[in-house]
Amino acid sequence: MDSVYMVDVKKLGKVAVLLGGTSAEREISLMSGTGVLQALQSQGVDAHAFDPSERGLHELKAQGFDRCFIALHGRHGEDGCVQGALEMMGIPYTGSGVMASAIAMDKVMTKRIWLAEGLPTPRHVWLAPDQQDAATIAALPAQLGLPLVVKAPREGSSIGVTKVTAAEDIHAAVAESLRFDPDVLGEAFIQGDELTCPVMGEGAEARALPVIRIVPPEAGYDYQNKYFTDDVRYLCPSGLPEAEEREIQRIVLAAYRALGCRGWGRVDLMVRASDRQPFLLEINTSPGMTGHSLVPMSARAVGLSYEALCLRLLAMARLDSARPHTA
Repeated sequence: MDSVYMVDVKKLGKVAVLLGGTSAEREISLMSGTGVLQALQSQGVDAHAFDPSERGLHELKAQGFDRCFIALHGRHGEDGCVQGALEMMGIPYTGSGVMASAIAMDKVMTKRIWLAEGLPTPRHVWLAPDQQDAATIAALPAQLGLPLVVKAPREGSSIGVTKVTAAEDIHAAVAESLRFDPDVLGEAFIQGDELTCPVMGEGAEARALPVIRIVPPEAGYDYQNKYFTDDVRYLCPSGLPEAEEREIQRIVLAAYRALGCRGWGRVDLMVRASDRQPFLLEINTSPGMTGHSLVPMSARAVGLSYEALCLRLLAMARLDSARPHTA
């Protein structure tokens, strides 16, 4: 990806950086949004912080904002709700549109589409609220094998995620997931390399950035280690064989395009140690932009600074209604 990308900041107009919000990821969103706001202001953009938990979204229109940088994470920010409101007000925004945002936020729906497209994702079991009796929960280890992972299907940042290594721990793991979501996702654990790969653009023009290999500490890649310690090692360049990295980027692009994503995103995946088979885990349509975040790290590897990355993403802001027509 070229590092020369001229943006006329005057044409960007008055910009709202949406941050905070009401989701379980509010703390991280405040960190992301503050970083983005400072970066845009440093480049001369007329950017202002806007926390939807403190002000109604209708104020965006009333206060004359021309576009929004969405730095919200999780529900009511990354799931199509804010995107729909901005569509109704005619205010262009960064990232994916309503449908892609809503699907990508739901790990079960995302898996259904990926599987329909022939893309690899770990075996899973979805437990709706009427399928969470003790016997059904107890059967998960036999269905998926051990270890397995229990997840809240509509949360991010490792919230509500538990790795289960002993069958007797399955009920506690499900109870933890249910604190955040009425549904439960059980997923076969893939032993191997943990990777992430950002994407920028749309459709045939979308491009995958360099792959990052994540080497967590013994305690694992949890919420605390993701954002508040320096115990996790991030390798970019990944150190993977060139052909393997290219194949991962191909699969990541296919996963991104299958959901109709645009603007930017980040796909998380595992590569199984035994046979080097990649497995897609999830996609983030409003990735983190904190000091520990991975999209800026990958962008730096191709000569794109944090400030230039924020400008480029903002310049790509638009509405679903402005989407090019395809027959």
